[in-house]
Amino acid sequence: MKRASLYSSSRAKAALAVPVPMPKKAAFKSNIKESLRRNRVPLLAATPGLVALCFVLLQSTYAPAPQNLTQEDIDAAVVRSFETVPLPSVATKAYEAVRGSIVRVRAFMDGPDGGEVEGGVGTGVVILDTGVILTNIHVVASAKRISLTFSEGLESEAVVTGTRPEDDLAVLQAKTLPDDLQAATLQSTSGLSPGDHVTAVGFPFGIGPSVSSGVVSGLGREFRSPEGKRVLTNLIQFDAAANPGNSGGPLVNASGEVVGIVTGILNPTQQRVFVGIGFAVPIENAAMAVGVPPF
Repeated sequence: MKRASLYSSSRAKAALAVPVPMPKKAAFKSNIKESLRRNRVPLLAATPGLVALCFVLLQSTYAPAPQNLTQEDIDAAVVRSFETVPLPSVATKAYEAVRGSIVRVRAFMDGPDGGEVEGGVGTGVVILDTGVILTNIHVVASAKRISLTFSEGLESEAVVTGTRPEDDLAVLQAKTLPDDLQAATLQSTSGLSPGDHVTAVGFPFGIGPSVSSGVVSGLGREFRSPEGKRVLTNLIQFDAAANPGNSGGPLVNASGEVVGIVTGILNPTQQRVFVGIGFAVPIENAAMAVGVPPF
């Protein structure tokens, strides 16, 4: 007798063919992967922009809140800046403005043995970039040869092209010029007043260039030279230290402009050292010695 099967093979096969549902989480991941695969190129193109956007959002999130500055805050910051980096002095700025125009002037005389000797040292200032230089007559008087040394070291001979004896001024022309010769800026003394800051630059006793500073002590002064040959008038009196060798050098205002040419010092003891009173010829007179108006 044929036994009935406990399990039908056809039903088992049919049961195996029924699809098993995928878990929701796995299906979600599969969909994400498929979407990323299909849109890979656009996503790669958009990545830099997304990174930049994230950076901006982070920066705005963590950036400190803007501070409302008051006038007191600004004033305090300015004071701190001055204390940390002090400004150059008035004399420093004045010197820097004219340093390229300062010239050492040496006068050579006939010596006793037939050679030449140095008769004196003074100062000059370039007023035209063609090599026109102002100095004092007494610096170059009776010189057989005049030698100049410019600020960068170039040496040149010079000749006297003009004089103004009433102001003790001489005009020199350099025979050799350095490259990019700097001429000083001249300024009228019409606005100059006692108490104004001035700087004297020159070669006192041949040492220099040396810088000294002070103020205008007075205007319209008279001065007789130690030799007693001439009375100079309408002079600027100043108290910046000056000694023999400063003669012919510039007297410079706080803006670095030449307002006078140093010409003498007063010493009641007749010693040729400074005791606090110097004199300078106003630059207007100096310009007349050149024959051109300065302003």
